[in-house]
Amino acid sequence: MPKKNYRYLLFNKPYGVLCQFTDNDRPENPRPTLKDYITVPHVYPVGRLDRDSEGLVFLTNNGPLKHRLSHRQFAHPRTYLVQVERIPDDKALNQLRQGLMIKDYRTRPAQVKLLESLPLIPPRDPPIRYRKSVPTAWLEMTLTEGRNRQVRRMTAAVGYPTLRLIRIAIGVQKNEKTLNLTLEGLNPGQWRELTHSDLIIFKDWGIF
Repeated sequence: MPKKNYRYLLFNKPYGVLCQFTDNDRPENPRPTLKDYITVPHVYPVGRLDRDSEGLVFLTNNGPLKHRLSHRQFAHPRTYLVQVERIPDDKALNQLRQGLMIKDYRTRPAQVKLLESLPLIPPRDPPIRYRKSVPTAWLEMTLTEGRNRQVRRMTAAVGYPTLRLIRIAIGVQKNEKTLNLTLEGLNPGQWRELTHSDLIIFKDWGIF
């Protein structure tokens, strides 16, 4: 089993919460941070979610594992629910799937699916601002990289701005195996430790 001092947490980050433990930009009037929800000391998020994004954050004090899951060379998948303005057409969806130029880089191919029904998710607090005369749609997008505000920039580049963004899964891969860490059982603001079975899989894969 892994060393007893290693901790592995899954957290469902609410909208408006900084994905860090201190608000260095506004020390006199700090915004909500991870410290307002997580009491475990010395753990750090693996990758980040923007303040206006929601969903799954994986935290650990295991440095090598944090590097493995954060570095784009390992291409670990991350899955998002994305509410966009208007209904994307096939051309836009295929652009997202094939990869597109954003500023000075080209995104990797992504898995993108237009959902036929609304996802079963809690309402956002506060609700999104949208125009009643303009329809919205939900996409499920899986990326293998996590550049700054990448999903938002991708949907904007094809003409469908993101209104709401929720990360629902982080995939841990080795060889041809994938373990998907998900939001299952976590309401916004809740966290839990990884299960014993998850840790056994990590150990068997030699990730620790």
